[in-house]
Amino acid sequence: MRVAQVLTHTVRAAVVAVLLVAGTSLAEAGTRVYVRVGPPAAVVHVRPVAPGPRHVWVPGYYRYDRRAYVWTPGVWVVPPRRHTVWVEPRWVHDRHGWYFVAGHWR
Repeated sequence: MRVAQVLTHTVRAAVVAVLLVAGTSLAEAGTRVYVRVGPPAAVVHVRPVAPGPRHVWVPGYYRYDRRAYVWTPGVWVVPPRRHTVWVEPRWVHDRHGWYFVAGHWR
């Protein structure tokens, strides 16, 4: 793998980590943003080769940007601690509509 690709993966992993922490903070605060229409089916694509033996694949997901669903592609990340498991984000439907539950490490 070339240096530019490694840097791209590293930057993407850092951005995903920041977004995951921010999403978890909103979820913990009890803030729910409802969407009337459910998300589209997940995008299916070939998972790239892991950049290292400690990396874990965090699959892509749809986020909502106030007007439409936007696909966030999957990324390889190094878990924050050994033996942690990634719990995927998901959209949940209730009587008010659809709301997002952020992914997190357990």
